Amino acid sequence: MSSSPTTRSVEYEQVSDDYLKQRQLRKGAAGWLVLAGLGISYVISGDFAGWNFGLEQGGFGGMLLATLVMAVMYTFMVLSLAELSSSLPTAGGGYSYARRAMGPWGGYLTGTAILLEYAIAPAAIAVFIGGYVNELFGWDGPLVYGAFYAAFIGLHLLGAGEALKIMMLITGLACLAIVVFIIGMIPAFNVDNLFNIAVNAEATGASTFLPEGYIGIWAAIPFAMWLFLAVEGVPLAAEEATDPKRDMPRGIITAMIVLLLFGGLVLILAPGAAGAEYLKDHAAPLVGALQQVYGKSSYIATFVNFVGLAGLIASFFSIIYAYSRQVFALSRAGYLPRFLSKTGQRKVPTMALAIPGIIGFLLSLTGEGDLMITMAVFGATLSYAMMTLSHIILRVKEPELERPYKTPGGIMTSGIAFALAIVAFISTFLVSWEAAFWSAVFYAIMVAYFGLYSRHHLVAKAPEEEFEAITKAESELS
Repeated sequence: MSSSPTTRSVEYEQVSDDYLKQRQLRKGAAGWLVLAGLGISYVISGDFAGWNFGLEQGGFGGMLLATLVMAVMYTFMVLSLAELSSSLPTAGGGYSYARRAMGPWGGYLTGTAILLEYAIAPAAIAVFIGGYVNELFGWDGPLVYGAFYAAFIGLHLLGAGEALKIMMLITGLACLAIVVFIIGMIPAFNVDNLFNIAVNAEATGASTFLPEGYIGIWAAIPFAMWLFLAVEGVPLAAEEATDPKRDMPRGIITAMIVLLLFGGLVLILAPGAAGAEYLKDHAAPLVGALQQVYGKSSYIATFVNFVGLAGLIASFFSIIYAYSRQVFALSRAGYLPRFLSKTGQRKVPTMALAIPGIIGFLLSLTGEGDLMITMAVFGATLSYAMMTLSHIILRVKEPELERPYKTPGGIMTSGIAFALAIVAFISTFLVSWEAAFWSAVFYAIMVAYFGLYSRHHLVAKAPEEEFEAITKAESELS
């Protein structure tokens, strides 16, 4: 191993030819339909638990308006990512785009924000899984969280193809549970149930529609995001896709359409049938809504509780996949310790699966699912701002870049998503200063690691760094 000259604010090291051979993923494991399923599975747990805390923050009206704003942000961001993922198909996803647009610092800041989101989101989901398991069997707590972490990290170690097939089956069951829930809620819907949360007379603009006033809309944003959070993880499967230039846009856009439909129906029908007041802090809101309407021991409530557990498992399972690929990409390029990106015979990054899993399990022991949602949103919104900004920069900086798919509306679309991401980031401070503080501490530690150490030891042969070298050489020739 030898060092190469400094490039701007970083230094590269040459590695042996075996380095990348020891860090390969299984190509061709995912077509566009599997990618769409992956996008749905990332998010679908948000329909089963977590979103309802937004009712407590802003009432139905505040949550509805927050959801509409976030639906616009996510849709526009997905259209931007569809272009970026077809142009730059690497396992780094958003980190790769920001690396191309803004250099190593931009790439690392984006990748770390994504990692913050994906490391913490499974911990929150583990807590919600505990709530559903408790409704079924009376079990909850560390043993449940640990069992799920161990089981699903173990399944991922079998290989990407096997893991994605299991994920598709689990996601299909989750979708079935939501369809049954929707059908069951329609006859019981009453618009008055949406507005039965007491009005806070001291809040500016308070009404039955906005019981916490205008500020409630902003405070509900992190929970509205839970209906869409992590769909941006689809591009992390780029190196395992069959034809990423074609499959990536089709997969992520299809997933977003399904999520918009499910999220909208759940948001309206659940409180509309059971009452917003009843659901605002319920651990398992879909099951709670069905029990409120049909009785605690009803067949439909038991079915959705049992099968609906698949929704939480699907997101838990798929986000473990996402964080492992983000860690893999950052480690392979030298941004994180390199041992994390080694893959074995099954082309799976073992340590990138295990170590964040241990951290997530320890976080789940707090039992603070709503707090961890806010922490995940802190990282997510930072990454959204950086990714949409990358789309804008690359459109200006590299107009000739091959773009198999082009974002409708161009930089206007990504610009709106960028602005809304900033608004969503600020909202995390309204919900919980504690969550925002600890997220900022983690982020600061990771940035310090890069500034003090890893920026001096990047890997010259990593795909994202080679992209930069090729671009620079072409620029010099022209």
